[in-house]
Amino acid sequence: MSGRPKPDTATTRRVVAHAAASRLLVLTLTVLWRSLSNPYDTSASINPPCLSLSNQSSHARDPWFPRIGSAIERGIVWDSVYFVRIAQCGYEYEQAFAFLPLFPASLFLLSKSVFAPLVPAIGFRATLALSGYVLNNVAFVLAAVYFYRVSVLILDDSAAALRASVLFCFNPASIFYSSLYSESLYALFTFGGLYYMISGADFVAILMFALSGSVRSNGVLNAGYFCFRAMHRAFRRKQFGFAVKATIIVAVQALCIAAPFGVFQYYGYYNFCRHNSSGKLRPWCKFRIPILYDYIQSHYWGVGFLRYFQLKQLPNFVLASPILSLAVCSIAQYAKLRPGIFFSLGFRALNEEKDIAAVFYSLGTEHRSQHVRLPQETHISEVLEGNHLLRHRKHNKKEEDSDTNHGFKPLDEEVHLTGKHGFYSILVLPFILHMGFMAAVAFFIMHVQVATRFLSASPPIYWFTFYLMTSTDSTSRKWAYLIWVYFAAYVLIGSLLFSNFYPFT
Repeated sequence: MSGRPKPDTATTRRVVAHAAASRLLVLTLTVLWRSLSNPYDTSASINPPCLSLSNQSSHARDPWFPRIGSAIERGIVWDSVYFVRIAQCGYEYEQAFAFLPLFPASLFLLSKSVFAPLVPAIGFRATLALSGYVLNNVAFVLAAVYFYRVSVLILDDSAAALRASVLFCFNPASIFYSSLYSESLYALFTFGGLYYMISGADFVAILMFALSGSVRSNGVLNAGYFCFRAMHRAFRRKQFGFAVKATIIVAVQALCIAAPFGVFQYYGYYNFCRHNSSGKLRPWCKFRIPILYDYIQSHYWGVGFLRYFQLKQLPNFVLASPILSLAVCSIAQYAKLRPGIFFSLGFRALNEEKDIAAVFYSLGTEHRSQHVRLPQETHISEVLEGNHLLRHRKHNKKEEDSDTNHGFKPLDEEVHLTGKHGFYSILVLPFILHMGFMAAVAFFIMHVQVATRFLSASPPIYWFTFYLMTSTDSTSRKWAYLIWVYFAAYVLIGSLLFSNFYPFT
């Protein structure tokens, strides 16, 4: 009996090869553009002493090869300055708490262990930067592998998963995945968490999602996948006691995922509010819920609802328009062809699709049976081919065929038009909802140009692009070609602008 395709070793190696090739391309372009252009801002080399004397001894001596160290340090631009400074000196200033600790902590640990022999040669700051480059590029390759594994399980198509993974390898935010930013670690832990959650390894998934929340604040939103699953679990059983139990379980899971971010916020509160030697409290210390991160984003960077809607910011909206348009189009297309699934949050589905969703979203040890088992114990096809489910499907066929469901297109017609697998599968729905929320936040609240990298770790971007590429409609294929041009252009332009300290995203 054939089952759902699994990630195979040969294809995984191809994903690794594409991911490594993409990182080599980006790094080569970065070095090339730096050698051909002068940076817009030359302040990257400025490195004042740490406020704490205990942190200054690590880089007090002159390096043996200062020119090499200086060349590496020229890559410390934009937010990289904060990450390297935190790794070097700790959290000295209030605004530094906008940058979560796992990435700078990783730089510090690598520079004190694996790369420690390089400190006398190129200096401590350059070693921190080099550690970040190595860490991020390795993490990206691993993230691409996890992305492929998730895509195989969701799309039920190994070829589609491979091509979507190639698209991710050359995504428009590529420069950030090879620079001293936290995107690579975030993608690694997010895709890894998704893979283990779908595979039934909830403990590992929670751990990886928690780590993603230690890298970027939006990693906390990954708890939404567990919430979505809990809703389907409770809906399937239709028992009040089970619903209460599912709610308690998902609340604990969400708290575990959010715990690292919460602990870091308390660390800031302790430093500036509880352990304030100046005697003058910061304004946010008096808030009912004193969250430092929100205050920093609003006070120092002007982040807030509609606060970025200014005429002078129009170029930044233009810069972000391709990725936002791609996200909106993918959501709209999914909603257009699967309205019943989309607008009912997946609760209104054919029996067959409910069975598919059950294996991925609704299973727990308390819900196992001879027909529905954990993912590692069975394949989707086995669930669908069970005699009991076939009889149940026949029994309900007339009811499903006659159900107009308040003006929505009948579900059997939807499935006939789009297929039960691939981009239009019910399994894609939670990814669509997650991306929709992130796109709305990026457009209405954040600095909109950040949307390019903010949404770059959203799988539907690449799944939808692949299905445009393989569409029989010539117009769709033309749009897919334009998306490829957009990806390539942003890889080239991003490498040029970002590496030379020009505004990009």
